[in-house]
Amino acid sequence: MSNVLEYKGYLGTVEFSVEDNCLCGKVEFINDLILFEGTSIKEIQQAFRDAIDHYLQSCAARQVPPEHPFKGSFNVRVGRDLHQKAAYEARRRGVALNELIIQALKNEMRVSG
Repeated sequence: MSNVLEYKGYLGTVEFSVEDNCLCGKVEFINDLILFEGTSIKEIQQAFRDAIDHYLQSCAARQVPPEHPFKGSFNVRVGRDLHQKAAYEARRRGVALNELIIQALKNEMRVSG
């Protein structure tokens, strides 16, 4: 079971509101606020797609680039000791620290490529 929707690279989460007797959704991982709602699974899925399409059209009309959920880089604070160990291990393997971290994430997430 999942409460996550995906469309055009955007992710939305869905919750049920007892007070409003509807499904409420929000696009995640961007600063712009995009909300959507529906009364059924089919409705909430369509409302999500419509919200994304409207957001992209609105950005184009205003000639501003739309936000994208992920840039491909992020900062991680691991502490001095772990940073040192990772740097040493990368050097031992003859790869950049960045490559070591990418491989560790791929192994942990079981991602190929």
